[in-house]
Amino acid sequence: MEKRRVIVITDGDEYARKTIEYVANQYGGRCISRSHGNPTTLSGPEIVNLILQTPYDPVFVMFDDSGFLGEGAGEQALKYVVNHEQIDVLGVIAVASKTHQNEWTRVDVSIDRYGELTEYGVDKSGIQEFEIGRINGDTVYCLDSLEVPIIVGIGDIGKMARKDHIKYGSPVTMKAVEVILERSGYDGGSSKAKDTHLHECP
Repeated sequence: MEKRRVIVITDGDEYARKTIEYVANQYGGRCISRSHGNPTTLSGPEIVNLILQTPYDPVFVMFDDSGFLGEGAGEQALKYVVNHEQIDVLGVIAVASKTHQNEWTRVDVSIDRYGELTEYGVDKSGIQEFEIGRINGDTVYCLDSLEVPIIVGIGDIGKMARKDHIKYGSPVTMKAVEVILERSGYDGGSSKAKDTHLHECP
């Protein structure tokens, strides 16, 4: 059974959608645009069905709990997708937020707003924090219980005082994807898309 290679993003607002669509285009992959939302409205089975319809890997999928305490709909869908037998998760981009629920996850590495890799966590603005290997976020509650190759922590995707704005090529998110693809050994990670139209799933 052929597996689809997927990159998970724990954010789904409008900034995240535009950023991930852009990044997917740069890497010749596909963004499941319908997975965006604050919070996520699609179920796990619906998202898997959309992933399996896409013609190209890697497939970028967004999940968002919108600050729901504990395991919300976004994380339930995330767990279903990650554990599905036809899905091969290359890595997770864990997005920091000013969560009031103190939900956190371990991260293997973080990327600050200046594009620097660090062993410390980062906050919503992409500023390095004082704790090693963890970030706070809205949709990260279940990540520690999942078997994924790498979790990369970043600040608020597409924002970070405009340093990750799509106008500037979303360099922080691009760097996170680069790290995931390099770590996974995915052979499509080194070449950019040859066509120029934006890849989206209907």
